[in-house]
Amino acid sequence: MKTLLKSEELIQFLGAIYLFSRLNFAWWWFPALILVPDISMIGYLVNPAIGAVLYNIVHHKGLGIAIGLLGLMLGSQNLILAGIILFAHSSMDRTMGYGLKYVDSFKHTSLGNL
Repeated sequence: MKTLLKSEELIQFLGAIYLFSRLNFAWWWFPALILVPDISMIGYLVNPAIGAVLYNIVHHKGLGIAIGLLGLMLGSQNLILAGIILFAHSSMDRTMGYGLKYVDSFKHTSLGNL
């Protein structure tokens, strides 16, 4: 089952790369921005509960989709880019086994323990 889930996430990640390729940004923007959502881990400096909540908000695929759709509605390439990056990052993380976090520990994720 884990392999099937990871393959699904990989396909979503590749789809995000394709969507990025349709935007008017230089190719290097994608690798330059792909790890920016991990800034949300700063919440773990306060405690695991705050860290998990902040991490989960930023890594929720619905946020990336909502921002991307808002960008489409407003005709904003920058918002579309932000949405694609958030979505791609979350898919990439889940491909590598990093799921959404439980409040007790960074290593306790929706995909199991790290």
